[in-house]
Amino acid sequence: MKIGKLSWEFPPRVVGGIARHCEGLAKALIQQNHEVYLFTLDFPGSPSYEEMDGIKVYRASTELGHPNFLTWVLLFNHFLEKKMAEVSQSVDFDVMHVHDWLAAFAGISFKRYVQKPMVLTVHSTEVGRAQGLRSADSFSIDGIEWWATYEADKVIVCSQSMKNEICGHFNLPQDKVDVIPNAIDTTQYHTTADRGSVRQRYGVGWDEKMILCVGRLVPQKGIEYFIRAIPNIINRYPEAKFVIVGEGWSRDFLESEARSTGHRKKIRFTGFVPDREVIDLMTSADVLVVPSIYEPFGIVALEGMATGVPVVASQVGGLSEVIEHNRTGIFVYPKSPESIAWGIDRILSDPDRARWLTENAKDKLEKAYSWEAVAMKTVEVYRKLVG
Repeated sequence: MKIGKLSWEFPPRVVGGIARHCEGLAKALIQQNHEVYLFTLDFPGSPSYEEMDGIKVYRASTELGHPNFLTWVLLFNHFLEKKMAEVSQSVDFDVMHVHDWLAAFAGISFKRYVQKPMVLTVHSTEVGRAQGLRSADSFSIDGIEWWATYEADKVIVCSQSMKNEICGHFNLPQDKVDVIPNAIDTTQYHTTADRGSVRQRYGVGWDEKMILCVGRLVPQKGIEYFIRAIPNIINRYPEAKFVIVGEGWSRDFLESEARSTGHRKKIRFTGFVPDREVIDLMTSADVLVVPSIYEPFGIVALEGMATGVPVVASQVGGLSEVIEHNRTGIFVYPKSPESIAWGIDRILSDPDRARWLTENAKDKLEKAYSWEAVAMKTVEVYRKLVG
């Protein structure tokens, strides 16, 4: 099949998990002998067209900008539409696959233009990310998400939790939505990094506990509750150090929370860190904490499981389907610093059990979360529409 894919982010533009999801899925589709044409935005230093591992990547030039994010989204969709229309003159697409609301305008227009089915993957919802609709922009984004699910011929989500959420919120029929989990390429998480050197780079000694948190610094990731757990953790483990990886608009607030703990010198904010360094950090940590209050899937938990670090995660959304409590990780209550501290103590106080959890986690990864399996399920969705 000739598959068009549309995503506002794709490497080297990596903002959240969508870029890596699109990359992994596209590579797997190529390996199964499909043609993938991926449309995305331009990025400094990247060509307007290139082939990446067989993926034909077209980057649209965004000739107009705007300080308001929603307005900018509306503008860049226009340039995506132009690029897709140009390519369609020589390519007869079988299906168009759109990722999230940010590319919905171009995807819907293109569906009407080429008269081919459109598949939409909903990676998260505005009502979930914002924990309610309170601003004009949020209401607009929510409306765009509803419109995209209405126009799509099929909708894909990454967890049963997400299916329940969008069917309830957007009043979608159950049979319009398919659940296909995210995946990771586990071979990328095999590292020969020197654990001592990695820890030293972040101010953590051999005799100290390194507790890691990786995620965008935004409210839905629940990082403030992890920070508020730090005094309880230090009472039990005074040698503990805390490394928070990621960037986001909540950083100033979170750094203020860190100062209020009285242990600011033990807490390090790294900002953005390249993927390879994140893997080295996970491999070198004693615990990975995923304190999200909203998480459609939780790819960072899979990444931690792949590197062999014990995972402590909130029992919310897709995380509750990825992790098995007391078998592949430890669940804690969302928004509860006391519960987070308890979960970390469960790992640090019993090294043998922590190793057992990581062994179980790696075994589950190999069986359930490969890109090959995800691509096969996605192609089944395409075939139902194409015939």
